[in-house]
Amino acid sequence: MKDIDLTAYRDLFRSHTEMRVQESTQSSFSIINGKVEQNIENSSAGVSARVYHKGVWGFASTPVIDHDSVGEVVRAATANAKAFQSLSKTDKPPLEAIPSRSSFSPKRVKEPFSKKENLDRLLAIDAYIAKKYPDLKSRALVTRSQQIEKRWITSFGSEAFSSYPRAHIYVTLTRDKNGDSIENTEVFGGFGYFEEQFDDLCGIHRRIDELYEHLRKKAEGDYPKPGFQDVVLSPYVGGILAHEAIGHTVEADLVKNGSIARDFLNEKVASDIVTMVDFAHHYKGELLRVPVFTDDEGTEAIDAVLIDQGVLRGYMHNLESAHEFGCAPTGNARGFEFSDEPLIRMRNTAILPGNSSLEEMIASVDEGYYLMKTMNGQADSTSEFMFGIVQAYEIKNGKLGRALRDFTVSGVAFDMLKTITMLSSEMAWENSGYCGKKQPMIVSTGSPAIKCKMLIGGRE
Repeated sequence: MKDIDLTAYRDLFRSHTEMRVQESTQSSFSIINGKVEQNIENSSAGVSARVYHKGVWGFASTPVIDHDSVGEVVRAATANAKAFQSLSKTDKPPLEAIPSRSSFSPKRVKEPFSKKENLDRLLAIDAYIAKKYPDLKSRALVTRSQQIEKRWITSFGSEAFSSYPRAHIYVTLTRDKNGDSIENTEVFGGFGYFEEQFDDLCGIHRRIDELYEHLRKKAEGDYPKPGFQDVVLSPYVGGILAHEAIGHTVEADLVKNGSIARDFLNEKVASDIVTMVDFAHHYKGELLRVPVFTDDEGTEAIDAVLIDQGVLRGYMHNLESAHEFGCAPTGNARGFEFSDEPLIRMRNTAILPGNSSLEEMIASVDEGYYLMKTMNGQADSTSEFMFGIVQAYEIKNGKLGRALRDFTVSGVAFDMLKTITMLSSEMAWENSGYCGKKQPMIVSTGSPAIKCKMLIGGRE
């Protein structure tokens, strides 16, 4: 990222001001049936400033990073705030903010791969699949490497730097069954650099073997029985549900706009064994997949306890919502590109583990389903959700049975949480996708396996 001394512009700050310089780079390859279909590399960089004046924000940004442009962005944001305030006639007091100072940049432990080496890794995986599983109808592989660097300062003394790398490979296998295309997808990688994630391919080969076996069984499978059923959710499904159906309802800006969570603060919303937290950067001493030490408003990021032993205890906040709700900000303000204003966004949102094993949970179900993977989900501020389940097995007399074709599940999350009776002692984290809320955002979800009841909808 271009080296620029942001502190040299503090003399231009006339009121509450936040300045951020950011550079984002991404590269991607895709291979379909052995043929390279895409080779994409793109980047964006720029500077933005945001100013708070008597209850109104002014924002400005530019992709040009030089002395004149940076100064002009600050002046434009200040002018915008004053102009909007004169129109709105608001006269709120200044925001109370505590300075945060942090610097986070993971060290590379291996030499970076060249673009050719990255592509060679993907081609090697494709060759393994083609040789071992010639009966597949198709195979598709995509790799994405991303690096986001930010540097920001504020008028109230915050100074921070963050460098965030992540790399993933997505593998989709498709079989034909009586004219129907049946597919399964697996995601590899996560937080870190490509050369660290994919230097050794043996582990990927083993997981591809598992993916193929699930696909083979799925092709021979049938559809579940519709209705209100006992289910065991894998940590992956539990994490997605926590983010989509629960997490968004407790973002303070959505709470102000009428989310169902507005009416349930300090009330019972889940089983006693359920605790849910949006973690800032560490869990049990380990760095999480989306580490946020200082948010994009210059606020220290702290853990936000959302549900504690079944009781809704709090929301995720930025500076403004924390002031309105009379509580401390949690550092949840995040912007995706330099040209995006920070919004209240999740970071590492998780349901905490219990004390059961997955085997015990499955054994406790006489008739039900084990839901392993989901996609095409949606939820709203009432916590009502619907998700497509793309990998699942029936449970009969406490044992896994036949694999299932794609189907849907639905319900109201705040009702579903009350049906939870078991949580596994082990949990897993995942961060391969993006959250969409006016702008994309990298997030992480975590969960144990969950035993609960859910409405099975039959075919997807």
